[in-house]
Amino acid sequence: MDPWLRPGPTAESVAAARRVSTLAAARADAQDRDDGFPAEDVADLAQAGLLAAPVPAEEGGAGLGEEPGAADLVAVLRLVGSGSLALGRLYEGHVNALQLVARYAAPAERHALFAEARAGHLFGVWNTEPPSDGLLLGADGRLSGVKTFASGAGHVTRALVTARRPGEARPLMLVVALEPGTRADLSAWRAQGMRASATGTVDLTGLAPVALLGGPDDYHRQPHFSGGAWRFAAVQLGGIEAVFEAWRGHLARTGRGADPHQLARLGEGAIALEGARLFVGRAAAVMAEGASAKGALPVERVVAFVDLARIAVERAGLEVLGLAQRSVGLQGFLRGHPLERLSRDLATYLRQPAPDRALTAAAATILAAEEPVAALWEAR
Repeated sequence: MDPWLRPGPTAESVAAARRVSTLAAARADAQDRDDGFPAEDVADLAQAGLLAAPVPAEEGGAGLGEEPGAADLVAVLRLVGSGSLALGRLYEGHVNALQLVARYAAPAERHALFAEARAGHLFGVWNTEPPSDGLLLGADGRLSGVKTFASGAGHVTRALVTARRPGEARPLMLVVALEPGTRADLSAWRAQGMRASATGTVDLTGLAPVALLGGPDDYHRQPHFSGGAWRFAAVQLGGIEAVFEAWRGHLARTGRGADPHQLARLGEGAIALEGARLFVGRAAAVMAEGASAKGALPVERVVAFVDLARIAVERAGLEVLGLAQRSVGLQGFLRGHPLERLSRDLATYLRQPAPDRALTAAAATILAAEEPVAALWEAR
């Protein structure tokens, strides 16, 4: 069996994610509004132990994501995303934040933050800001400025943010404690999809960070910065699966599955979906191998493969969307049809930053290598 398909030691987290996914899928349509947020689903994540699961085992968590190849984390992110892409986006940010804490926090801060994750705090990572009002850390130890496109705004209670000291270019990683329902402005989030992700602007002015993680620009350290993109690709994969199942269910309900053209489309969609699944699993394994202490894979090659994987998943998502909408027809665009919201959410979440740069950077790494392409991602 391929190592990235081998079950890891945190299978209970996968079972919990399957239960949460089923509940989230049943609630997702009701949450699809401009002020929506999957509060009940986040509570389910906490109750199921999934908010604590990414905490290392020695700190009282399950060590989700630390297992060889991160296979169980792939499954958890995929399952949560298949139930609700908005919830998947929030959970991926929570996992990202805890992995950064594990990597860069000093022992005392690490212990305190992990205790808060085990207590049910929702973490997030916010790094986007406007050019004119970027987040600054003043000499008095307090912040000024805002973060934009912050998912979970008003609901994330422990936010990992990037900020600069005045006159310095390299950002620091800070953790701030937030009260629910404060400092968030969601008025600009009028997106076609992902409406329940509570994405908005958060004003952090006057807050003092509760933790400083690592040193200047550690946030952008590779391969973790770009290589971590496999996580959102895993959530997207769950969204693609949900679209595929809604499409397949429609053909079965309407008795249109015997049409050879419909069967051909479904087969093409299945090929795209399975290709995305294999890419995500391999990307997680390559990232785990490249980020290991022995560093068996060069950093630039790890990043290149993950970049290829995120583009492959994006293409698979767009292909499945197009095929599903063509098969179902106008009904799939009417509110109340299972495909309608799923399509909007997936189309929106597939819009990730700088896809062209990711593709060309990966290609440049491949071009510069002396080995055959088949050997580029084999451990030395």
